Amino acid sequence: MLNPQVLIVDDSKTIRSVISSELKKYSIDVTEAADGLQGLNYTRERHYDLVITDITMPGLDGYQLCTEIKKNPDTQSTPVIMLSSNERHEQIERGFEVGAAAYVTKNKARKDLLPYIREILNRAKLLRDKLVLVVDDSKYILNVVESGLTSAGFKVITARNGLEAFEMVSEVAPHLILSDINMPVMDGIKLCEKVQNHPGLSHIPFVIMSSGSDRRTMRELLHKGAAAFLVKPFNIDQLVITAEKLLSDHFQIILQQRELFKKERTLLMGSITSLIQALEARDSYTKGHSDTVSNLSVSIAKKLGLKESERERIAFAARLHDLGKIGIRDDILLKNGPLTDNEFAKIKEHPVLGADILSPIPSMEDIIPAVLHHHEKMNGTGYPHGLSGNKIPLWARIISTADVYDALTTDRPYKKAFTHQQTMEFIDNICPNELCPECVRAFQAVMQETTANCTS
Repeated sequence: MLNPQVLIVDDSKTIRSVISSELKKYSIDVTEAADGLQGLNYTRERHYDLVITDITMPGLDGYQLCTEIKKNPDTQSTPVIMLSSNERHEQIERGFEVGAAAYVTKNKARKDLLPYIREILNRAKLLRDKLVLVVDDSKYILNVVESGLTSAGFKVITARNGLEAFEMVSEVAPHLILSDINMPVMDGIKLCEKVQNHPGLSHIPFVIMSSGSDRRTMRELLHKGAAAFLVKPFNIDQLVITAEKLLSDHFQIILQQRELFKKERTLLMGSITSLIQALEARDSYTKGHSDTVSNLSVSIAKKLGLKESERERIAFAARLHDLGKIGIRDDILLKNGPLTDNEFAKIKEHPVLGADILSPIPSMEDIIPAVLHHHEKMNGTGYPHGLSGNKIPLWARIISTADVYDALTTDRPYKKAFTHQQTMEFIDNICPNELCPECVRAFQAVMQETTANCTS
């Protein structure tokens, strides 16, 4: 990943050198400009993540430089920090009026400048290119809001009513929705309701814009899930600050949750791997079975065109498909010979036992159906629930195909391994009564490619 790019504009070489040396300690790449005109030319030649500029300089001063940066569509989203020895309130106010993100006085720079730089760079990195949907039946409002958000670095799409907006978010989910209340076809209240009730969209922060300040409507929308309420006419800076805060908070929470999930998954995988190893240590015949079924299931899923994210979860589910056998007694699980009806009934409990082990863990919810149903058959004669056809989850059908192949080609206490050719013929014969034809075709294609690669 590229280091942040910062431009320092100051006619004092000493100040430039001091700031530059400090920033380089934090892996920030620095360019120095000796005056405003040189700084402006640099911003036109390449992209910077931040510009730090003195105010009083010969030729083009800091206010003029900031104004020019904000006028240019290519640089208007670049944050600017004003650095000045002038502490007068009107000078500070003017800095913010021309678009500065922060105003730091030189006597406080040692303490305040670096925290501002870090905050602005982190926020810019977090919010860069985030997509905002603006919904309003007023073309003027759409233009004003779009212009303000675009200049702050957001990507913007617009819609003229709630129905049009909902169709758009169903296709491309934005990171934030800003919506008027009173619109034709579908109003903002109904749009907010539909977005919040949609499982794939309810996480999107929803901000209501309205010319009315009706407290009842405000409370109703906040109750329905709106994250904020802006009363028209509002200052565009107020809107940008609201959007930045919502997205910053929102994405920080997501990042925290992602880190927690990673830690949970690491601990969980360690525990489950230990269980699988304990299970396979009981039976030398099935050692490596889970890994083999997992790898083969992923190949089948890939051949079926499933996305990488799904293939990762299928790999996980396949590794755990026999987890429930940890609860089956050794004298049954390792019996050297045919099972009695009662013993087989105990073996048939393992998918339910596996699902029960995983059910208290929220992150396992999506893989439980695959673990639970990997012994179902297409004709409905499988277990535990006698599901048939497409009622059997696809992941379970994939794992079932891989499971049959590895079970037949491996020595077991009660049988010798089939050859590859015998197994392929057997699988072809029991399809489509027991195995999913679509999965079997994908499996056969995988095997043909594997054989071709081995002989080439």
